[in-house]
Amino acid sequence: MLATYSQKFILPTYLVILILLNFSCQQPKRESLKDEFSSDFRIGVAVNGRQVTDEEDGADSLLHLHFNSLTPENGLKWSRVHPEEDRYSFEFGDAFVTKGKELDAFLVGHTLVWHQQIPDWVFQDQEGQLIDAELLQKRLENHIETVVGRYKGDIHAWDVVNEAFEDDGTWRKTSWYLLMGEDYIAQAFRKANQVDPNAELYYNDYNVWKPEKRKAILEMAQALRKQGVRIDGIGMQGHYRLDFPSLDMIEQAILDIHEAGFDVMVTELDVDILPRPSDFDGADLEISFAESERWNPFKDWITHEKEAELVRRYQSLFQLFRKHSDKISRVTFWGLHDGSSWLNNWPVRGRTNFPLLFDRNKRLKPGFLEAIKSE
Repeated sequence: MLATYSQKFILPTYLVILILLNFSCQQPKRESLKDEFSSDFRIGVAVNGRQVTDEEDGADSLLHLHFNSLTPENGLKWSRVHPEEDRYSFEFGDAFVTKGKELDAFLVGHTLVWHQQIPDWVFQDQEGQLIDAELLQKRLENHIETVVGRYKGDIHAWDVVNEAFEDDGTWRKTSWYLLMGEDYIAQAFRKANQVDPNAELYYNDYNVWKPEKRKAILEMAQALRKQGVRIDGIGMQGHYRLDFPSLDMIEQAILDIHEAGFDVMVTELDVDILPRPSDFDGADLEISFAESERWNPFKDWITHEKEAELVRRYQSLFQLFRKHSDKISRVTFWGLHDGSSWLNNWPVRGRTNFPLLFDRNKRLKPGFLEAIKSE
């Protein structure tokens, strides 16, 4: 009797399938950044260790839904991956590649050569004295051979050199420059190309919208090409503010890079909504101010008016990027959501910022996609 009674309440398989199909058809399609811009350019994001290892709640679903390119925010910088001369740490890099494969994402390695987040041992001997150019070049080449070699075929592009120029177009007087001269850039690109000739190779910098800086970058890149050094593209960091730089300034940078024969990437995109203690732009980490309530006006929440202003700025930026989608291959946000943005601590330490399209609850801020779709 029990068997007969139970069988009366078992739905035939075909009815179960029909119910499930009907239910799935009724579910609204979730809006996706990467889908919206699929015919324009890749949508990328900088990720941290907790996000690539699924330790941060909700991060994985956000990555799968919205992004088809990943860049490590800090995990492959020299201080993290090569902290001591004879020791490498690949935990982050391996997890980054694994996550990229899960997403079928275009992976960008960041960064092989930079003057910050780099250990002192790179430039010094055991007595703390500066080494000569020959030894520094050897250390540079060993680093690139080991890191790029490990991820050959898995990481599709590299920011080979980062931030080599001042805003006025002069060379930044880093330890790389002081010990090796301008040649350190050529050596880095040559070695990266030798280790993985199929990876795309980029130069990356902020404030590329400034004409003097852009001119110096393009002259450097073109001169290296004439020497037979391969540089595929220029990453123009998008550390912008609500009202500056102007769209015309950004557009001119896109046009000039493209006209010079290089691929254009918008990298490290965020929009700082907070006031600053002094009038400067860019992303120089050496600039730092102490914690202050004066410069932390939204420490608990952002007003609806200010959030709407932020969303309108992003709309205008993406309208410009879409206009030049034949020149731009990728737009990468510098952080997954407001809570993981570096702008919470720069240039004023300890303040609360809201510079990204996703809030601290990992929700897309309202109005952005609606406006984009209505164009």
